[in-house]
Amino acid sequence: MKINDSGSIKKPAATSVAATQTGASKSAEKAAATTAATDNVRLSSQAKALSSTSSTGVFDAKKVEEIKAAIANGTFQVDASKVADGLIDSVKDLMTQKRK
Repeated sequence: MKINDSGSIKKPAATSVAATQTGASKSAEKAAATTAATDNVRLSSQAKALSSTSSTGVFDAKKVEEIKAAIANGTFQVDASKVADGLIDSVKDLMTQKRK
């Protein structure tokens, strides 16, 4: 932008930029699009356990309501040792998976 002596602002003319591709990048994209990729997924024991319980749809609705009420009332207490134990178990599972 330029400001002239009269105080008005002149905006520069709009410019257009066209994206161009080289022959090499086009062929690389084509190769990537036609290459079949396969991914492997391994579930941890905790994920498998969660998966099996969620498929049955069984949970303690009364316990869930109690927890909701405790959170709403501000009386919910977090058991730090349970949280820490869970984190340690998760890390152990991750470390075991990396060794395989």
